[in-house]
Amino acid sequence: MKGENNFFSFRGQLIYGCAAILTVLVAFPFLWMIATSFKPLNEIFVFPPRLLPQDFTLANFERLFDQTRFLTYFKNSLFVSFATVVLTILIGSAGAYSLTRFKFYGREKIASLILFTYMFAPIMIIIPFYVLIKKMGLANTHLALIMAYTAFCLPFSLWLLRAFFQSIPLTLEKAALIDGAGRIQAVIYVILPLALPGIIATSIFTFILAWNDYIFVRVLITSDELKTLSVGIADLYNATVIDWGMIMSGGMLITVPVLIFFIFVQRYLIAGWGAGGMKG
Repeated sequence: MKGENNFFSFRGQLIYGCAAILTVLVAFPFLWMIATSFKPLNEIFVFPPRLLPQDFTLANFERLFDQTRFLTYFKNSLFVSFATVVLTILIGSAGAYSLTRFKFYGREKIASLILFTYMFAPIMIIIPFYVLIKKMGLANTHLALIMAYTAFCLPFSLWLLRAFFQSIPLTLEKAALIDGAGRIQAVIYVILPLALPGIIATSIFTFILAWNDYIFVRVLITSDELKTLSVGIADLYNATVIDWGMIMSGGMLITVPVLIFFIFVQRYLIAGWGAGGMKG
């Protein structure tokens, strides 16, 4: 018995040790990025390298705002990301409700096919999507980006929301209908509040994908004033002399707000993915 306890104790220590090593490997690049954003240029390439800056400075951020369109990129990313979330949630909620509340031929096959379409990588659909957008006259517009992100996020969002709608008992909705509520009222006041964790989880997933995307913006957007942060910051690498301090400060301003937001809402995301895994 004692040997078994020692085994479990050793296994626990091994697990925590591996987790600590993984945490350091994942967190160190972010810490280095943050520290570098506050270093003067002469400290960035000093040898031996130092993690913390000796002379704390905000000059990198000042150059970022003065020499680039960072605020424009930031506004574009916010607009496109939030618009994608709203459109995806509206279409996804309506589709998930219909797949769980209405009976029709091939319902389960359609649900499986929807999830299957999510397996296609963006690089496989970006060219035909661009041709379609070009023929519609929507190239180089934010609407094209919103449509692209919605189309790409919708399959997984439908699957995730469907799992939440399936977990809500039909009796609650029937009781609301018996009490005189219409179907729309029952959905708004009964179904959606109960499915709120799933809606939040889906919204987070959609927002992160739209916020971080690079390939759709690079292909669909040509005007500098319409670019989002991912492409706008990446273009800083194309300069004759790469300003690493400015790049790191931009990377910090992109990453840290999203990271803080994710920390506060991660319990909803975990709950949403957990429910999606338990429901077929």
